[in-house]
Amino acid sequence: MSITINAHQLGRLLDQTAEHIGSEYAEELHGVRLDVDSRNLYAVASDRYTLAVARYHHGGGDQEPWARTISAGHLTMLREWVGSMKGPEQVAISTQDDRLVFDGPQTSVNIAVSLSLEFPDWRGILRKIAAKAPEGELFPALDSGLLQRFGATGHILRVRAGAEQTPTLFFGEDFIGAQMPVRLTSNAPTDLESFATAYNSWHWTLAAGSKDSAMADMPAEQRSRYEVTTDVPETAAGLLRGVLRMTSNSFDAGHFAEDRDAFHAYIHAGVADWMAYRYLDALYQVDPRAARAVVADTADELESGELGEFAWDAATKAGHEPKKWQDDYEAAIQKRNAKEPSLAALRLAAGLNVAKNFGIAFDIDDNPHVRFDETESAWVAVKPEPAEAPAS
Repeated sequence: MSITINAHQLGRLLDQTAEHIGSEYAEELHGVRLDVDSRNLYAVASDRYTLAVARYHHGGGDQEPWARTISAGHLTMLREWVGSMKGPEQVAISTQDDRLVFDGPQTSVNIAVSLSLEFPDWRGILRKIAAKAPEGELFPALDSGLLQRFGATGHILRVRAGAEQTPTLFFGEDFIGAQMPVRLTSNAPTDLESFATAYNSWHWTLAAGSKDSAMADMPAEQRSRYEVTTDVPETAAGLLRGVLRMTSNSFDAGHFAEDRDAFHAYIHAGVADWMAYRYLDALYQVDPRAARAVVADTADELESGELGEFAWDAATKAGHEPKKWQDDYEAAIQKRNAKEPSLAALRLAAGLNVAKNFGIAFDIDDNPHVRFDETESAWVAVKPEPAEAPAS
């Protein structure tokens, strides 16, 4: 059975919730949920940190309940389609297996949806939050348009609600602000006069939710292992994990005892992560907005995979000679390889010893790179022998 709503109201449902959708790494939350019961059509969205629900009374009747999530990838197209119609024009919304169908006066939109995605129990979550509200609390009326202005602060804000017709205070790091409440007139909705009346207007809906649901239990993001974050605290945590992992690995690299480069690589990576963390932390303390911009730009560069080109250009721009650096490094490697076993031979010997110690059987043909030392009972890398001069 279809739900009928005019284009203006459908657009409002989408607009009021779209800003709250979760990221692509939490698939269950990555979209707007249309949820229908016997009284209302709801649009619901959450990113685990905010939760928004907008409703439209569809007229009741014997409507069967259903719920489908419109993926974020389809929302822009759907909103543009709704916006192309006149506000009073009617849109019929219906479900067809794994499809959500929007029928307008002249055109239709057919959107694929996943029936396996289980959206959190938003009714239960809001019911539990509302039940914890203390008696006699302040209930200021704030203009949401003005409230958005505080988003530009880039701060975590603490809020102190003002008494009736007095400003609400906002506190952040090196920031304080205030917002006047809306002056309610005789034409204001009476169901928003107090918390009790506001909650009563939603009580029938929320009563269908579980008493044990909580926002903290919403699906967490499942990022790809190699995905680069643009979040400053997450970046800092990743750098600290890198320091701990690299320093630990450097102590566990016993099988690389003769491979100085492998040992130094662990140490260098740990030192680099620690330096980056200290620099990022200092920048964030001085200018959080600049820190966020740097992390976002760096994430884009890491995703591109062109770090070598970026480093070369930066070195050249700073007046260095990256070509000389490269030539000197290659010359040092060649000089060492002429006197000592090559890195490839050292690592081959180390790998063979690890396999031997784990009881893994293998055969090695005679070769000029490694040999088994009976005295040490271990595989060792072989120093290269100079090539014999051809007979004259």
